[in-house]
Order: sequence, then structure tokens, then C-alpha cells
Amino acid sequence: MGFINLEVKNYIAFVTLNRPEVLNAFNYEMLSDLSQTVESIKMDPQVRIVIFQGAGDKAFSVGADLKERQTLNEKEVRRNVYKISDVFNAVEQLPQPTIALMNGHAFCGGLELALACDFRIASKEALIGLTETSLAIIPGAGGTQRLPRLIGETKALELILTAKRLSADEAVTYGVIGKAVEHKHLKEMVLDFAQAILANAPIAVQQAKYAIKMGMNTDLQTGLKIERKAYEITIPSEDRAEALAAFIEKRTPYFKGK
Repeated sequence: MGFINLEVKNYIAFVTLNRPEVLNAFNYEMLSDLSQTVESIKMDPQVRIVIFQGAGDKAFSVGADLKERQTLNEKEVRRNVYKISDVFNAVEQLPQPTIALMNGHAFCGGLELALACDFRIASKEALIGLTETSLAIIPGAGGTQRLPRLIGETKALELILTAKRLSADEAVTYGVIGKAVEHKHLKEMVLDFAQAILANAPIAVQQAKYAIKMGMNTDLQTGLKIERKAYEITIPSEDRAEALAAFIEKRTPYFKGK
């Protein structure tokens, strides 16, 4: 697709934001391309992990394309805001584990995309922040909701109200990202992490993610019921039988995702 590149290799979908000349800023066409891409990989059995990354070495994404925004009327701005929110919700709801490979700066909507992912691993050279209040707006693609759930209300208020730009190491300290890695080792680190997940049964991985995500939005007893139903889905799977056989035979299991 035009502004989004998709490559599927060894059960990993690499989704690349491809507008490096504008630091991978989101215009409406790019959001539409991303929406179609996310929908296409949602139920793809050849995709067990999704890695989001930005083209070039400077930015993961700096958020909305402000030059485009200057040309839009109020109705079109609302359209864009609704679209980016819907797309990031779709990213968050992907059944596969998702990783934001933050190869450069991530501001505003760029960081909000990363927050919609399950894991965030960034280059040490990256700067990160929800800086919308400095532009007289607020985070509108999930930032005011996902960030406090991730790092707590007080820290989220601090970062959003001050429009603070964090270094990658500071972002680790705040809990915004999981790891900060030297740029030259970033992709290797992310792929090693992805492989650690891929070594496990795909159905179990997806059901574990589902149980955690859904359970965190409810009370404990409801969450335990969600867990039980998710567990029950794994019981009749071929992969569970293969895991038991491999354990008895003292070999590495071969999982088919069935």
C-alpha cells in the first residue's frame, strides 16, 4: 500500500510507516492504508507477531501531518481525528502480540500508536512525548487514556500537561517504554524478543494476551472467568497435544497454530 509497507517473514508481519521525508507523519491517506493493513493481518494464520516501525533513521512517527491539517476544514479535521483513533483501537485489538520498534522520535500520534502496541522498544537516540498541549490540542488517539493506565495518573498528567519530551532512557524510567537500546542493536534486540514469543504455541499466546487485556478492564472475579474461557480454548488444540508429547519425548515441540 502507498504509505504503509507490509512484509510477512517467518510468521512476523513488519508494518512500516513509509513517509520518511516528513518523519512518518500521518496524513489521511496513510491512516487509511494503515487501517487496511491492520485488517488484512488480523486473521492471517501466517502472522503470529506484528512489528510496527518507521521508515528511515530519524523517526518512528511524529504524529499528525500538521501541513495537511492547515489545509483541512473543521469537518475534515474531525474526520482525521476519528480515523486515527479507530485505527489505533484496531491495532490494540489485534489478536497477535504487537511490538513498536521505535527507531527514532515518537511524538503525539506516533507515541499513541506505540501505546496501542503491547510492547515498546526504542532506540536510545529517540525522543518521546505526548506534546499536543504545546499545539493547543490534547492527545486524541488514546493518549489520555492509555498512558495513565500504563504509568499511573500523576505521571501521565505531568507528561501531557507539560508536553515534556523524554529521552529514551527517561521514558524507560517513567515506564512509557520497556527498553532503550543502542540504535545499531535495536532491530536485533526486537527480533530476539519476537523469537522468544514465537517459540510458544500461537493459540496459547493469543489467548493469554486476550485474557490479560480483557481482564485488566474488569474486576478480578470477571477476569478469572475470562481466563477460564480462554484456557478452555487451548484444551482441544493440536498444539497442546504436541506440547505434552514433546515433554514426554524430551524434544522441542513443533507448533502449528492449530
